[in-house]
Amino acid sequence: MHKILLASLIAAALAGCATTLPAPYELDHTLTSKGQASRVRFIVIHYTVADLDRSIMLLTEKEVSAHYLLTDTPQPKFYALVDEKNAAWHAGLSNWKSYSNLNNSSIGIEIVNPGFIVGPDGKRVYQPFSQAQIDKLIPLLKDLVARHKVAPENILGHSDIAPQRKQDPGPLFPWKQLADAGLIQWPDAAAVATARAQFETAVPDAVWFQQKLAQHGYAVPQTGVFDEATHNVIVAFQTKYRQANWDGVPDAESAAILEVLTAPKPPAPVAPVAPAVAAKP
Repeated sequence: MHKILLASLIAAALAGCATTLPAPYELDHTLTSKGQASRVRFIVIHYTVADLDRSIMLLTEKEVSAHYLLTDTPQPKFYALVDEKNAAWHAGLSNWKSYSNLNNSSIGIEIVNPGFIVGPDGKRVYQPFSQAQIDKLIPLLKDLVARHKVAPENILGHSDIAPQRKQDPGPLFPWKQLADAGLIQWPDAAAVATARAQFETAVPDAVWFQQKLAQHGYAVPQTGVFDEATHNVIVAFQTKYRQANWDGVPDAESAAILEVLTAPKPPAPVAPVAPAVAAKP
């Protein structure tokens, strides 16, 4: 009995000491630096190539992760899996413009979708996204863009940043709906038609395509020949901007779309300055 009482007294004394020890440091949050910005420059969209249960398992119990998971339920919802201030492991080896390894500078959004199946002819048959999913996705994207100031050219698919190894979100992802919502840039149809008429007589060579694709943002080898790596980048480009035909052929229409997307933007109009009015004597 005495031993139990003694142990209780010692425990109480230790607890009292623990509560009275000073903190090793104090943080004063009353000041805020003006010179700061969000770490987020990019938003990367993926499909999971799995059903909902497996998608949840892969994104919560394995090394791969994403900030958001959009379900394929009749009324889709988002799971917030990684805090936006942290990096999620969704991009892997990746490049866009002068940036590489985009995990640290991006938000990853996974959408539950089976991806594709291989048909009897050996070709991939991609599976559509539900309109309900897109209706949920667009408001999230608008919110992310507003909070992190993400530029339209930096809302990307996994295939944009890793065209040698990834195909998602595939040629059935409705990028045009994102453009119509004011989220991404889209080539003007009239300008594409004009440029295509010019390219029909002479399709540009590999040097031109490689330089233009790099200017747009893709990591593409500057070899001067239409090698396999360049083919893969053209496929990624076509699955985003020309989904009716993504065969990887560097044709006049693909060149026209690329020309319009990389054309210099006209300078913003400058508001006229009202003339100064002399003061009356």
